[in-house]
Amino acid sequence: MGLFDKFQKTQESLNSLRGYSQSFFNVVLEEIISSTEAVINGRPTILAGTNNYLGMPHRKECIEAACRAIEEQGTGTTGSRMANGTYSIHVELEQAISRFLQKRHTIVFTTGYSANLSILSTVVGPKDIVILDADCHASIYDGCRLGGVQVYRFRHNDMADLEKRLKRLTKKGTNILIAVEGLYSMLGDRAPLKEIADLKKEYGAYLLVDEAHSLGVLGEKGRGLAEEAGVEDQVDFVIGTFSKSLGSVGGYCSSDHQELELLRFTSRPYVFTASSSPANIAAARKALEIIEKEPELRERLWANANMLYGRLKEMNFQLGPEPSPIIPVRFREIPRAFEAWNGLLERGVYVNMVLPPATPDGTALLRCSLSAAHTPEQVEQIARAFEDIRHLA
Repeated sequence: MGLFDKFQKTQESLNSLRGYSQSFFNVVLEEIISSTEAVINGRPTILAGTNNYLGMPHRKECIEAACRAIEEQGTGTTGSRMANGTYSIHVELEQAISRFLQKRHTIVFTTGYSANLSILSTVVGPKDIVILDADCHASIYDGCRLGGVQVYRFRHNDMADLEKRLKRLTKKGTNILIAVEGLYSMLGDRAPLKEIADLKKEYGAYLLVDEAHSLGVLGEKGRGLAEEAGVEDQVDFVIGTFSKSLGSVGGYCSSDHQELELLRFTSRPYVFTASSSPANIAAARKALEIIEKEPELRERLWANANMLYGRLKEMNFQLGPEPSPIIPVRFREIPRAFEAWNGLLERGVYVNMVLPPATPDGTALLRCSLSAAHTPEQVEQIARAFEDIRHLA
């Protein structure tokens, strides 16, 4: 058996899927016009699949902050946080996130993926248990795998199933960490966090919430689902990323547990990864300031999300369970999903297509993500494009 023989099935699947669409596998944003528009295949296209919830990548203040950081501190740190890669702006951003989230401690990581990898491979280990929602992000699963922790899944947002596992596993007398997300990235639905926090307290577990898609989106101050649900004091670890609402690259973990600081010496992904570039850190910090000062961004985001969700529901598309900036449109047949995706792109609208096994229920999804930067006219154009292809659903 050759080294690459294991990839034969992958190659066969790709060959089969290319029969539905050649462009799906080589989409290139040839020119970036704004946070909501780009040129794709030579055509101006509305971007409705970017996770750019608040339009930060093109905010003048964020661009200027990133440029200043490059001019003053260079393009990269060339070292890990444990070596020469901790600049004053890294520490200042950690302090700013702690203040914003009202947590005592924060560690900034190079990516959101490495934040989950670091926490779940270090805080818990082979003698501990993680009970996670079945729809959790791959980085949560990968962190558990790296740490060799015992993993048990409960059915997505099913509190009876979660409690059944808690009842059984607490008898083992070991530490249990419950891991969930704020907004789930495929279906755009919220975790029932108040009920989860109550179970966490009843059974003496710990709670980790990945707020990657809910930071800046949920809560009166934009702190995420924990704020909206009123359970921030019950969350032991808040994980997040800079690559969604903050429009940069990086990640963080915040906690009231003083022991979080020990991860700076024990977490391999933290110790052995070069730190975030000054430009990314500066842009993220400026975006955080804007989120605090401009709550109207969330209002615009939700107005756009509710508008598109309502229009697509009127067309009888099968959508996610609730309005959200993440709006999945489900297709039972993969060929029809490809035809619909191609049809949208031809009409100047780009969305994400997600195929099994990445989808939670085996269906294909055309996944829209709305932004505060979308104009009502753009949202209407997206809706009209979907109307043209609704016979395929």
